[in-house]
Amino acid sequence: MSLLVRRPGLLTTVQDRGRFGLQHLGVVPSGAMDPVALELANGLVGNRGDEAALELTVLGPELEFRSEALVALCGAPFEARLDGRPLPLDRPVLVRSGSVLAARRATRGARAYLAVAGGIAAAPVLGSRSTFLPARFGGFEGRALRSGDVLDLTENCSAISLERFERLDQRRKMSGIETVPWSAPALTAPEHEPIVIHAMEGRHRDAFDTASQRAFFEATWKVSPDSNRMGFRLAGPVLARAESAEILSEPTCLGTVQVPANGLPIALMADHQTTGGYPKIAEIASADVPRLAQLAPGGALRFARCTLEQAQELRRALRRRVAAALRAVAWAYGQ
Repeated sequence: MSLLVRRPGLLTTVQDRGRFGLQHLGVVPSGAMDPVALELANGLVGNRGDEAALELTVLGPELEFRSEALVALCGAPFEARLDGRPLPLDRPVLVRSGSVLAARRATRGARAYLAVAGGIAAAPVLGSRSTFLPARFGGFEGRALRSGDVLDLTENCSAISLERFERLDQRRKMSGIETVPWSAPALTAPEHEPIVIHAMEGRHRDAFDTASQRAFFEATWKVSPDSNRMGFRLAGPVLARAESAEILSEPTCLGTVQVPANGLPIALMADHQTTGGYPKIAEIASADVPRLAQLAPGGALRFARCTLEQAQELRRALRRRVAAALRAVAWAYGQ
């Protein structure tokens, strides 16, 4: 049970939710840049939310399936085709052995997740199948996919896929593709730009002059082309420090916004370092990190000031929306 990578796309990696509890050893969780889209994709094919899937970035891969597989492509909408026919997005699709799924460019947003019933059968490393690119471990040989790679699927992928598809409510053929007429909601793909990202003031906010403190929340920022899974470099006004005292390195986390010597912020993302010595001007609300992850280079955003309590409510509201979507999918499976 496997799939062949005919064309790898721009940056296609194996990701799950990540590996936790190891940051004191210098190992960050890593995992999906948009864990919401990953969870929905897994739910659509009947998987647990933490199963390994493929993370597509801006330009997707071309894959040949060597067994039947129930798949779902969820997140940013990609121009995708199955055996030359438009692939229905955000819903389960039964792929027959020998079929070819080709994903081209994302038409909106940057990242989508291709989940397969049973998951991608990569070997776990430190409790996770996620690819950690900076250290070159996890996923498929610790790297992005290349042409000619063969990824193992779960041993009984074909049987699982056929059984789950038979349980689906309203299954039918649409333009020759075996799927369903309903779809899961796109909870993180940007509808328009600039998107609004909620952020709390960072512990070093007062190290910046008044004009820079104001500019951070008033400016429209753009994601620089040299951004990656470690961090999004933001182009906009240069933020000046009011004091030049050195800052000792200290722990960082997902969503920390640091400002290096050039005065341009960096929002730390899934593969961020565990410690850093740049001043922290803000901390992004965790509920908004998946939406930030959906911005492609050149994408625009603005920061909105929020409190810790408001950030917690944003997280609870997001979890309610995800839970409601997953309940609807479970109902379609007769659960």
